[in-house]
Amino acid sequence: MGKAAAMTSEGTPSHSLQIRGRTVPRLGLGTWQLTGDECVDAVADALDIGYRHIDTARAYGNEREVGAGVKRSSVAREDVFLTTKIWMDDFEPQRLRRAAEDSLRELDTDYVDLLLLHWPNPGVPLQDSLSALSELRERGLTREIGVSNFPPKLLREAVALAAVFCDQVEYHPYLGQDDLLQIAGEADVMITAYAPLAHGKIFGDPTLSVIAERHNTGVGQVALAWLLAQPHVCVVPKAASHRNRVANFQAVDLKLTPEDRQAIDALPKDRREFDPAWAPDWND
Repeated sequence: MGKAAAMTSEGTPSHSLQIRGRTVPRLGLGTWQLTGDECVDAVADALDIGYRHIDTARAYGNEREVGAGVKRSSVAREDVFLTTKIWMDDFEPQRLRRAAEDSLRELDTDYVDLLLLHWPNPGVPLQDSLSALSELRERGLTREIGVSNFPPKLLREAVALAAVFCDQVEYHPYLGQDDLLQIAGEADVMITAYAPLAHGKIFGDPTLSVIAERHNTGVGQVALAWLLAQPHVCVVPKAASHRNRVANFQAVDLKLTPEDRQAIDALPKDRREFDPAWAPDWND
């Protein structure tokens, strides 16, 4: 698979990632489709397990619950890497600033660690949106800024316009992201993998099942370990149960062999789970 097969030292996953001098926990909790008390409980439980990275978005409708979960846990806010995203209807600078301020109120925090543009919006100049994000960073409302669902051409454009820290994209054993990983290496950008278990499609996969059996672990842990050992990559799987949150967290310590990684690299890499009508041209 080439570039995507590159690993950290000796292919060993590490618990944190260094991007432009900032430390980011490699494994986070994704909160898409988690709402109400279930979301509050999930966030608090994840932090108690040992997670230190939580991902949400305005479009998820759960920022208030995510903030409550952080407050409920015994972990100090400054020890949590918290990400949210601005929906594309709010990319015009004034709307973006208001949306970001509203997110902070919902999350009940003075700042987020990472603020992303959720999807590309060709109707608003990218320079304008990124300038507004940069202003929010200068004001201390976010530590870092970035994008989500940006294909390679758009990511290169964004990196040229602003200090983009991250591109959050769908990434799993059935979907490759070689070109984005190359840009990440060149520009020191983090690639955050969402839907890392391909919406459950990986379970039952013969190749992953054999590897899981060899390591006496689960298929999900194998998929996450494959991603976690790649340079510039962090992962934010959703887990609605305590059991799955624990299992996902254990993936950080799973070391796959070169043969394991080669077998996963060889799986077809063209199966996309998210392709809404507003999606960009993924091959651009």
